[in-house]
Amino acid sequence: MLRRLLPMLVALGCGLLALGWGLVSLQRIFAQETEDARDQLRTHRDELERYAGESLRQKLKQRLALATSDIGKAAEDPLVQADGLYLLFRQFQFLPRLPRPRPGTQTPAAKLHDELLQYLLSTGPASGPWQGRLELLRSVKAALSKGQKARAEDRLETLLRYRAEHPLPAAEEIPFTLVVVDRLAQDAASLPLVRGLLSGGLADEFGGTARGAGLQRDLLRECQRFSQFDFNFLYERIRELSLRLGVPIDNFTARVDELGTGALALPSNLSEPTLIGERWYLEPDGELVRGIAIDPEELLKEITQEMRKRELLGPEDYVLLGRLEAVQPLSSVPVSAVIPRWSAEEKAIDQRYGLKTMLAAICGALAVAIVALAGLAQHRKYRFLELKSDFVATVSHELRTPLASIRLLAETLEMRAGGSPEVRDYPARILQATDGLHFLVENILSFNRIDKGRWVPKLTQVRLEELIGTLRTDLASATRVPVNLTADVGDVEIRADPSLLRLLLSNLGRNACAYNQRDPVEISVKVHAPEGLGCTVLFTDNGIGIPDREWEHVFQDFYRLTQPGPEVHGSGLGLALCRRIMHVHGGQIRIAASGPQGTTFALSFPEPHR
Repeated sequence: MLRRLLPMLVALGCGLLALGWGLVSLQRIFAQETEDARDQLRTHRDELERYAGESLRQKLKQRLALATSDIGKAAEDPLVQADGLYLLFRQFQFLPRLPRPRPGTQTPAAKLHDELLQYLLSTGPASGPWQGRLELLRSVKAALSKGQKARAEDRLETLLRYRAEHPLPAAEEIPFTLVVVDRLAQDAASLPLVRGLLSGGLADEFGGTARGAGLQRDLLRECQRFSQFDFNFLYERIRELSLRLGVPIDNFTARVDELGTGALALPSNLSEPTLIGERWYLEPDGELVRGIAIDPEELLKEITQEMRKRELLGPEDYVLLGRLEAVQPLSSVPVSAVIPRWSAEEKAIDQRYGLKTMLAAICGALAVAIVALAGLAQHRKYRFLELKSDFVATVSHELRTPLASIRLLAETLEMRAGGSPEVRDYPARILQATDGLHFLVENILSFNRIDKGRWVPKLTQVRLEELIGTLRTDLASATRVPVNLTADVGDVEIRADPSLLRLLLSNLGRNACAYNQRDPVEISVKVHAPEGLGCTVLFTDNGIGIPDREWEHVFQDFYRLTQPGPEVHGSGLGLALCRRIMHVHGGQIRIAASGPQGTTFALSFPEPHR
């Protein structure tokens, strides 16, 4: 058979290889088209992200340039707001302001303030550097009490010049100036010099650039020289006097709240514009570093709006910052473009690629299936022809043998006298051969009718005991070998077609006799019928047995079991017909056990519907 199939298999194989090569080439084209489409989207996205990144860098540089003058003012004047500004010079951070009062409960400034007030109230002279200052302050106070405003202003200017010529440490100068303002505030509220001592500052001739910038500025600038208790004392006194004289205190109060809150750690190798912690933008310039606080989301919203106006982005598109490090150079800041329509387009590209791939795979699978079906059909065709040939040969042989026997025996019987002892068993042998031929024909006809679906079973209640009796009669006339048939079936009844069951049991019995080398042939029939689970009939013989690998093959059409010893005649339809009969009854037949001691067939009948 393989020789017949080889040309066709070669042709199908060549065709399949050609089709496979074509499908693989087509799939490569699909993959290249998909990759080109993705590259096009990726390139467009990269261009938009580069544009957005460059816009972000330009905006940051512009904002820092606009804030440069504010940074200078805040560095010079401690009352100017410095929130959002940064200035580092020679590794010292000026902005945001870092100085803050020292922790501790010591109050030397408060004690000095109280001592100076006591000196003023007493008539005795003060000691040390305070003698000249207090004498001048007493003279200012005396001129004011006499209503001599011009003389009071002159003496106050003299006091301020003396203070500028004989400077003291800030921890002493600020308490003294506070005493001066405190003593003159009630009588000299209109004196501009007194108000300048609080906040406005003084001219250069009075030490305005060094120690005359006003108590508010001096306290902020020199806060680290005082303990927290001293600072609180001076702050409350300056605040109270400012309110009394109508000097603004909002900036002063706000700057006190900001003291020591602006520490910002920078890397030592800062050499280019950098983002720090997603909040600060810094630009180094030699030993100087300037910076501003930023809101990246706000900047990116502005960039998004500009790109939408230029029609670079759609209404639903936007840009955002990627993941940033704690210290991120501006040149490497990742900016991502989020474009929903492109995401949908990428999905559509993947879907189209998947559809094309699936179609190519289906074509390949169909080609393989067609080749397989063609080969199978051709194989079945040749197999059918072989089976048909074998069947015709077998049936012809099987029919020829009994017919030849019948003819020979009939001729012999005719030539000899009917009453001779030698020919007394001839009629029995003629009947046996005729029965064998009839059984063979019956098997073939029944198999064909059931296989074509033309047998309508006539179901009725059949007692197994009656079937066993019929089986004894059939086997007695079918074989010359003694048969010992035992049955343990009780009164079990089965709803079945009696003629079909008789044919089934007869086939099993004849096989038991044909495939047997013992004398007598032992056959036993038992029934296992649990309540509600149907009925199982066990048919056991003492034949030569069936190898395990052949258990399923023996139920195939025209399959005959090869065995050692004399040839056993048959059509190969007996067990195949038994399986079809069980299928007609909704049951099944199988080999429960088999070996050299015999074979047991299990016939399982379903529970009848009531």
